[in-house]
Amino acid sequence: MTRNQRLILSPPSQVWGLLAGGYRYGQWVTGTREILAADPHWPDVGARLRVRLGLGPLSLDDTCVVRICEAPERLELEAKADPFGAVRIAMRLIPWGDNTLFILDWHPLRGPGTRMHGLPVNYLVAVRNGIMLTKLAQIAVREHARSRDTRQRRPAPR
Repeated sequence: MTRNQRLILSPPSQVWGLLAGGYRYGQWVTGTREILAADPHWPDVGARLRVRLGLGPLSLDDTCVVRICEAPERLELEAKADPFGAVRIAMRLIPWGDNTLFILDWHPLRGPGTRMHGLPVNYLVAVRNGIMLTKLAQIAVREHARSRDTRQRRPAPR
């Protein structure tokens, strides 16, 4: 299992809004080339997100299925990328003052990834997931600042 943590300087509601938008995953999930489809009821349990991943000239289609959704605190996905198998991706959002402590656990479930699980693979996954959380944090902070600025610019009711 690989675990990454990140303090995001934005409230959990702002971060959850990014997780709840299936088509937004392409903005922050490292390696995503395209979101092919997102079920309209994303992120309800059973909802699917079809994604095209890629590195250089290689690409692979992946399907993520929501296994657990406890809005706005917990989201667990099963990502299946044949022929490589499946992984569990568990995300927890913990309020930390006005901010969010985001915890991401990644664990292979089936396929060759379970045999390759270990230090080299875990290190690469941790680096990828760290980059991903940095992108997520940047988007959440930027959008939180934008919404705060919009509220401050509104004229006071008379």
